[in-house]
Amino acid sequence: MKNIYSTLLIIFVSITAFGQKSDIRDGNKFFAQAAYIDAADAYENVNNKSQEVLQNLGDSYFYTNQMQNAVEVYELLFLRNEGAVEPEYQFRYAHALMAAGNYVKADELMNELTGENWDHEEFASELDTMVPHKFNYDQVMNNQSSSDFGIGFYGDRVAFASTRNQERPVYPWNKLPTLDLYSAEMNDEGEMTDIILFSDAINTDEHESSATFSKDGKYMYFDRTNEDRVKNEDDVRVSHISLYRAENVDGEWTNVEKLPFSSEEYSVEHPSLSADGTKLFFSSDMPGGSGSFDIYVVDVNEDGTFGTPQNLGSSVNTAHREQFPFISDEGILYFTSDGHQGFGNLDIFRTEGDFSEVENLGASINSGSDDFAFVIKENEEMGYFASNRRGTDNLYQFTREENEIIEAPTVTDETSGQDIIPIDGSKIYFDFDKATIKPESKPVLDSVVTYMNDYPNIKVKVESHADARGSDKYNLDLSKRRAASTVDYLVENGIDKGRLISEGYGESRPVNDCTEPTGCTEEQYAKNRRSVFVVSNRDGSMNEETEVEENEEE
Repeated sequence: MKNIYSTLLIIFVSITAFGQKSDIRDGNKFFAQAAYIDAADAYENVNNKSQEVLQNLGDSYFYTNQMQNAVEVYELLFLRNEGAVEPEYQFRYAHALMAAGNYVKADELMNELTGENWDHEEFASELDTMVPHKFNYDQVMNNQSSSDFGIGFYGDRVAFASTRNQERPVYPWNKLPTLDLYSAEMNDEGEMTDIILFSDAINTDEHESSATFSKDGKYMYFDRTNEDRVKNEDDVRVSHISLYRAENVDGEWTNVEKLPFSSEEYSVEHPSLSADGTKLFFSSDMPGGSGSFDIYVVDVNEDGTFGTPQNLGSSVNTAHREQFPFISDEGILYFTSDGHQGFGNLDIFRTEGDFSEVENLGASINSGSDDFAFVIKENEEMGYFASNRRGTDNLYQFTREENEIIEAPTVTDETSGQDIIPIDGSKIYFDFDKATIKPESKPVLDSVVTYMNDYPNIKVKVESHADARGSDKYNLDLSKRRAASTVDYLVENGIDKGRLISEGYGESRPVNDCTEPTGCTEEQYAKNRRSVFVVSNRDGSMNEETEVEENEEE
């Protein structure tokens, strides 16, 4: 009898082991095909999950917006394999945590990963005082399909991408039909009406999305998934995305052509045409970028040909995803990114001019989920965006209003004519020949801390100066140490180090004629032993100062 039980146990274990191997094999096959729902189902059946299974299962949940499940799997992955997990999984783990609302743990992971200061509470608070606009939004009605996004202006109508066409093939990634392009009217209540499918010249069994139009309505740019699959570096066949242009002839879209910088080897997607029709912005993972998807711009010539695509550079693009550019009629570029600091996953950002400074649009429109495909009519203060904050991609209509930013108050110094911080106290005390701040200085510096907390959009440069007694080099080094000590005190009392810089000038900038080691009274020399708190305004310039005398005590 024992032999029978032993035989049955061996058979059971063998069948179980075979089943586990089969689930892993199926999961790997589905994962390689980007069939993430099927992959997750297969991997969940594996009892003793290896590091690879946990990585793929976490990613399968992440890519299908099941963020709480992704958090749980990534947490187990890092607990079991501490120190052996690639940074890309830590990046996704942090963003999954943000989507789930756990910003404290997400900040810890991002600080460790980037070496930068990720502090969600401080970041959100500072943005609230800096962003130029606040947004009010509602979900677009008659937006009931499983996935609608990529809305754009189409004359008096809108154009958008949707999975609502049940006659299309099912896309394995999310088990939804492939995307088609539609147009619709939008009534005053924010409801889409008269929804019309674009013709077969535009829509195919592949994905089509992200339509943008010339002002005269003659040309339409959009993206479409390539029909041919090519092997990537992991020897997996994938289909990339290309950009197309169509021409409106007698009310019909025709002359559909693939743009010359599209490729079977990489994707170009999400076009946005400038108001004058001379520049086309788009996103691509073409070789030579910063990593993943970058934002590019290409000239559209008068004869319809194109220049060479230009990467917008490191101020806009990061090692992660920058997608969905939109260039407004006022030349402001909006785009989405998960590489710049934000609220989690894709956030909406803006930049203008030479695109050297990027600004998050703030918590009134961004969330821990993907927020993307932002378009706006600047002159009407309204527009649309997409978000999966409610589980699936949906369209939202917004209006915006000016953010009433409280500017930091200043007073004018009667002696210098400079705008200064209105703080009580006028002296910072150091021991002679030292850079250690004495207790008598703390009330002054605490006033600076209070000021900076009250106006978190302000940055400060601490400049320290010395009198003429001592060598030039000695005084320069001493003033640098004292400026650094002042910054250290402010940081120790809660001011973000990123808002502070220090500089010592020695005896090079006296406020009186005491430029020699002898010949002046102690009071006159003391006027040159001072700190200057140079306050930057919102555009980053340093143009407001307050001076505080530094006094040495034996």
